[in-house]
Amino acid sequence: MNKTVRIIQRRELFKKFFRIEEVTLRHELYNGSMSAEMTRLILDRGDSVAMLLCDPEKQTLLLCEQFRIPTYDKGPGWLLELPAGTLEQGEDAEECARREAMEETGYSVKSFRRITSVYLSPGGSSERIHIFYGEVSMSDRLGAGGGVLSENEDIRLISMPMAEAIAKARDGQIQDAKTLIGIQWLELKAAGAQ
Repeated sequence: MNKTVRIIQRRELFKKFFRIEEVTLRHELYNGSMSAEMTRLILDRGDSVAMLLCDPEKQTLLLCEQFRIPTYDKGPGWLLELPAGTLEQGEDAEECARREAMEETGYSVKSFRRITSVYLSPGGSSERIHIFYGEVSMSDRLGAGGGVLSENEDIRLISMPMAEAIAKARDGQIQDAKTLIGIQWLELKAAGAQ
């Protein structure tokens, strides 16, 4: 459904690690008329990738635990997540997934299967995350993982039985959206729905 959007003004308010843009616009309503003029802020941090890394022989997932300041005030601060990272300008999503898997887990992943791409918080952020599934085995571990020290990453690698990860997702112990999506996809795949 193509609808009309009229951008009246765009203005960059902040640019450091993130970029915040103020956009004044009008858009076509479902009744065909145009909305009133409105101003919205867009948090632009670029796109990201995440990898659901699975050892099918051992029925385990490789997850990362790390401190996330935006979650600290409301808790828990440290989150259990899929390995993930920011897509660099012009970088292929699968190439980024390989790089991030090595940096964060130390595993070389030979092939990925795309699960989906989602907007995490479209009411205010333009970030999309591309979620992949990759299979690994112990022989694929080529490095230490743990993140990139110069980026202040301190990542603990956790090998978790798939059944335990599914249980943690169901009971609310996993609070990261991309991780929940990946684990729910895996659960559907195991049930024959994928």
